[in-house]
Amino acid sequence: MSTTAVPVKGPSRIRATWAGDHRFDAGRPGGPTARIDASGTEGQSPVDALLTALATCSAVDVVDILAKRRTPAERMSVDVTGERAAAAPARIVRLLVAYTIDGPGIDRPSAERAIDLALTKYCSVRTSLDPAIPIACSLTLNGEEGPTAAAVG
Repeated sequence: MSTTAVPVKGPSRIRATWAGDHRFDAGRPGGPTARIDASGTEGQSPVDALLTALATCSAVDVVDILAKRRTPAERMSVDVTGERAAAAPARIVRLLVAYTIDGPGIDRPSAERAIDLALTKYCSVRTSLDPAIPIACSLTLNGEEGPTAAAVG
């Protein structure tokens, strides 16, 4: 019986250095850092940083997919809302990811497909999260809101 090894990309490493109270400066050793503050006064909380990672990781993929289709985005923003359980450890139980994209020539089906591919195939942050966490998506394209898409997971 043979097993197929999964190819492994080089490891990602960060160092979180305590800066007092609930604050840490985190980043690649020798690289730029971000202040993470569980109190939320001097930086993002750890959960906010996780939501930021999801937003930016998926947005990079959407931008790349649209550019490959020769319909590049001119502007994009991504809002992520994480609903959390009431009891500790207050894990994320549902996500809403709202994309706002502007760019000439981008049609709604192509933008929706780019978002779907980002969240189901390419975004390493999403695929690292518990797949049982449902994600609902919405898209405002060139100022026109669309319905919230069924949850992807």
